[in-house]
Amino acid sequence: MLRFNFILIIIICINTLEASICKADSIKKYKLNRSEKVQGLIERIEKFPSKIVTPRNIDIWFPLDFDKSKRYDVLYVQDGQMLFNSDRTWNGLEWGMDEHMTRLMNNDQIKETIVVGIWSIYRDRNANYFPKKIFESLDDDSKAAMQRICKKRKQSTFINSDRYLKFIVTELKPYVDFNYPTKPGLENTHIMGSSKGALLSIYALCEYPEIFGSAACLSTHWTGTYSGSESNQIPYVIFDYLMVNLPSAGTHKIYFDYGTETLDAKYLPYQDLVNIFFDYKSYDDQSMINLRFDGHEHNEKFWNARLEKPLLFILKESDE
Repeated sequence: MLRFNFILIIIICINTLEASICKADSIKKYKLNRSEKVQGLIERIEKFPSKIVTPRNIDIWFPLDFDKSKRYDVLYVQDGQMLFNSDRTWNGLEWGMDEHMTRLMNNDQIKETIVVGIWSIYRDRNANYFPKKIFESLDDDSKAAMQRICKKRKQSTFINSDRYLKFIVTELKPYVDFNYPTKPGLENTHIMGSSKGALLSIYALCEYPEIFGSAACLSTHWTGTYSGSESNQIPYVIFDYLMVNLPSAGTHKIYFDYGTETLDAKYLPYQDLVNIFFDYKSYDDQSMINLRFDGHEHNEKFWNARLEKPLLFILKESDE
């Protein structure tokens, strides 16, 4: 009798968990009108409910020939509102994610993949994306400098990227895996971002190496703030963190890149350090690359222009 009661309790708990985070009819979602300038299909979830972070919109992109009987890789991308339609973005620019994914999948160059675009919230962007454990390792002057910049920009000064990652791993990913035909394993789960979203992506790989098999980091914001001065300690604290927490070589794939103009120019002094560091950690060119794009600026126009590179690197079918 006791055994029966125990099993019954377990079943109730599992059903309750599924109902709380995965029940499709409890979340408002709709397919975008096909008149939108998007190749493929997008299902939007407005203000995805969360007990961990501020609710935000989620765009889930599918290829036009999406087949529920198949299983798909999943790519989680930061700043999701900037991915698909320049008519809807704040600066009239976009990544062109749908065009690149459609072309590469149609040519059998990458695995069949669903893209989950996680919208950012301006006030919370730095708080969500800047790695909390790195922030906690900064000296007081560096912390204060970052907080001054955030206050000036009317952004939150409370770094909560650990909570943001917990949201992705314990709320969003379970929902996606429960409601869509995904391959939920490590080798089929990827994360991507640009600028501070790139910092967040490499941080995610380090904090959850059992969840994310690859990270694509475009124009990684190594400076942490908008200062490229030699007195900025943030890049070196980032590498101290990576030294301890980076997954072993051969188990994951990491893509970095950088331009040479506007804000990207401030990243140039750290690129030799990036290459030396990953060489020291025994990452070869099959598991990590760091590409330079001369003349590229720090915006979606240029990330769009080179987006094929990271997609091919992290989503290419294994030769095995």
